[in-house]
Amino acid sequence: MQVPAPFVYERATSVQDALALLAKHGPDARLVAGGHSLLPMMKLRFADPAALIDINSIDGLDQISVADGIMTIGAMVTHAQLLASDVVAQHFPMLTEAERVIADPVVRNKGTVGGSLCQADPAEDLSAALGALRASVTTIGSGGSRSIPVRELHDGPYQTVLDENEMVTEVTVPLPSGSSSSAYEKLERRVGDWAIAASGVSVSVADGVISEIGIGLAAVEAPNMVAADAEDAARGQVPSAELIERIGELAAEATDPNTDQRGPADYKRHLAGELTKRALRRALTNAGALTNEGAL
Repeated sequence: MQVPAPFVYERATSVQDALALLAKHGPDARLVAGGHSLLPMMKLRFADPAALIDINSIDGLDQISVADGIMTIGAMVTHAQLLASDVVAQHFPMLTEAERVIADPVVRNKGTVGGSLCQADPAEDLSAALGALRASVTTIGSGGSRSIPVRELHDGPYQTVLDENEMVTEVTVPLPSGSSSSAYEKLERRVGDWAIAASGVSVSVADGVISEIGIGLAAVEAPNMVAADAEDAARGQVPSAELIERIGELAAEATDPNTDQRGPADYKRHLAGELTKRALRRALTNAGALTNEGAL
């Protein structure tokens, strides 16, 4: 039977209390929300925190709101809440689509948005989707508050740029402008599994050309989990079948996947391109910028 090493358990009652407990227990302390990522790693002894600080009792971190062109998602919002939100589906269909293929209902009912981002798993769906949407996380720590783009949050597999005494409080996502939509495509071995490859695309069209685009990639080792060169190539271009093919090729070139039990590297790279094409095609069609025959 796998069990964690001994640890101290503390329950925080506020953000400031959580920060005080982090300072009290030092660099080996960890915050825990849903626990679906941290606790299995502790059982396998891949993680060995000296103290766990439970933040489930902190009020005000589980709300979704829209104001002044920004959607704010509290760090303690669960995957199930995000999936059920009509306002999320209205503005960011990619998030709803990504949530449908994240794990299973048990995990979605307890796992949190902030926990998923801070886990920094390179195959994590929300990191790719929120990176494509150019979201940012708001944090608070001993040095005050700061905003970090999701694209800059991870510092390697299972590593973030957060300081030891710093916690994520919310995620902010700018609302799209003009004719906009988004889509998420994922291939997995079985329902609820980590992706073999996944791609999320957010696109805005103005005056007949792509005015803004974001492409997030999961499980294929793309820098910052995005395809920046593909985004640059699409911006300012007229939507067309030929452009979609080219963007898919550039997305594939942005990846450097590993060969593992989920498949060979060449297969994953090909999937990244194909899934990007599918997501981009659907996003453009839903934005009213593409028909089956090509650009409108």
